[in-house]
Amino acid sequence: MRLLLVEDDSMVGESLRKALRQDGFTVDWVEDGRAAEVAASSVSYDAMLLDLGLPRRDGLDVLKSLRQAGNRLPVLVLTARDAVADRVKGLDAGADDYLVKPFDVEELEARIRALLRRQSGHAESVIRVGELTLDTASREVRLKGQVVNLSGRELALLRAFLDRPGTVLSLSQLEEKIYGWDDEVGSNTVEVYIHALRKKLGANLIKNVRGVGYMIPREE
Repeated sequence: MRLLLVEDDSMVGESLRKALRQDGFTVDWVEDGRAAEVAASSVSYDAMLLDLGLPRRDGLDVLKSLRQAGNRLPVLVLTARDAVADRVKGLDAGADDYLVKPFDVEELEARIRALLRRQSGHAESVIRVGELTLDTASREVRLKGQVVNLSGRELALLRAFLDRPGTVLSLSQLEEKIYGWDDEVGSNTVEVYIHALRKKLGANLIKNVRGVGYMIPREE
């Protein structure tokens, strides 16, 4: 899952990016409000982590602009503004959740997972397709009850499919889900990961729609 982190404090931003990447997220980090607007309008993110006290443009104005433009990207506000009035302003401006600094990274990760579940329509942390399950909290994958070990990129790719079953995803859409700005992308890397998933989880799990992309069919 690809996140946009908007944080102007370099120490906080770097530590959050490192922690979130270790938890399996792809993270792009920008340090001002204008850059956040450009990034959010050009990349399909799964969620935004938004500080409010930003240079060039305040985070609350960034949030209002997103919502006025019809952008429904889930936004979790991270800020030191802890007054009730500030939290109300952020939520009324379109934030989906609000976390006051300082906070525990484990709580942040849990709130991100909750946002993503709501966005994809899952009420619980376990996603099931036939005999395959993915626990988004523990990142554990099981097939017929047996644990299957996946690499970070394989897991991210599987999650992209399971969040939108029945939807054909192009190679470029899949690349956006598993690679950040700093990652080098090979010409056939996504196909390599799809081949690995098929080998570990079954050849018929991921369908190829010729000339369009790939999908995991929705269960009837």
